Amino acid sequence: MISDAVERLGETGDTRKILNAAAVRDRAHMLLEAGLSDDLKHFSLNLEALEPTAERVLEITKKAYPDLQIPFHARWRHFETGGIDRWTMIGAARRWSELRQMGRAAFDLVIASVLLDAGAGADWRYEEEVSGQTYRRSEGLAVASVGMFMSGYFSGDPMDPFRCDAGTLSLLTAKEVASGFQVGPNNPMIGLEGRAGLLRKLGDVCTLREDLFASEDDARPGGLFDVLFNEASEQDGMLAAPRILEVVLEALGPIWPGRVKLNDVNLGDTWLHSGIEIDDATRGLMPLHKLSQWLSYSLMEPLVWSGVRVLEVDGLTGLAEYRNGGLFIDSGVLSLKNKDQLMQSHEIGSELVVEWRALTVALLDRIADIVRKKLDVDEQQLPLACVLEGGTWAAGRQIAQEKRADGGPPLSLVSDGTVF
Repeated sequence: MISDAVERLGETGDTRKILNAAAVRDRAHMLLEAGLSDDLKHFSLNLEALEPTAERVLEITKKAYPDLQIPFHARWRHFETGGIDRWTMIGAARRWSELRQMGRAAFDLVIASVLLDAGAGADWRYEEEVSGQTYRRSEGLAVASVGMFMSGYFSGDPMDPFRCDAGTLSLLTAKEVASGFQVGPNNPMIGLEGRAGLLRKLGDVCTLREDLFASEDDARPGGLFDVLFNEASEQDGMLAAPRILEVVLEALGPIWPGRVKLNDVNLGDTWLHSGIEIDDATRGLMPLHKLSQWLSYSLMEPLVWSGVRVLEVDGLTGLAEYRNGGLFIDSGVLSLKNKDQLMQSHEIGSELVVEWRALTVALLDRIADIVRKKLDVDEQQLPLACVLEGGTWAAGRQIAQEKRADGGPPLSLVSDGTVF
């Protein structure tokens, strides 16, 4: 089936069936239903473990946000690591003269930072000079990327370091990224070249797609702010969250390396799984769009600051990454049918990992429903983005630290720095 799917990719398939959040959710639940019938190759499910898992999520949420005023799960939370509001510091230093300048800069920062966010490995750390604090993992990557942004790593204008310019990104080397992340023999980082490669491709695509990245300024990732802000202005200041993802997927699709294509369009974080039985050219394709959805959640905030009303937040899905996915394995909701695979390393594109990530997306919907029921709220009062922040991501980290000395995921993953 999988080989047949690959052969058909250039024929009649419609990329719009894959490049959206609804496809992620629908196909993830398709695999969940297969799992509930014990028809999956790699994982078994124990839904009785969902209730205590939701209790853990709720306990962590109440501790972090006792008033239940929970923000979205976005990169901006990591920019505030250690109680330091680094974005406000940037704004105070730059003092933009108009709203659009601020919006472009915010998009510049968050796009670059999210693309640099793939797992760094348990041994990497970042020492922030200003605070004197040492950070690791996703928080460390966020703080390091802010430091690079403020130091002008991505800017082509010496008088304005707080921006990302296409030409500068296109020439960025792994050595420069290593310098910004303080990588060295005693501070190794996973996927260094993959990160630099993503930013170079980002610079290239910004130059090639002036309609998306240079409609009202020089080519830069922040040009997407103008596209989305203008679209919202044409709709009485409103914009649907799934539309943000669609624009992100169109704009950034070409940067992803060596992925599946449909009608010569790169499908990004889309993989092959034999359980996706759909009678068209997209049969066998499981889209996940983890970084793109993480980015879309993060792009919402600058738009909201600018007066845009973002609707249908729950139109996006949970994030198929190792903290959320690890939560379900470590809590016993998911278990491998072949226990020996816990001792092996797995490629990101393996059917086992694709199955795990898809089940994670579907199970996050179920966890959200349980948490809302316990709090007696609805989707409008507690969107999935808030459940993630409250939340499932923190619960996944907590249980990983309880079970493993390095706090790593329950599965060993071979990462190229462009997915996790």
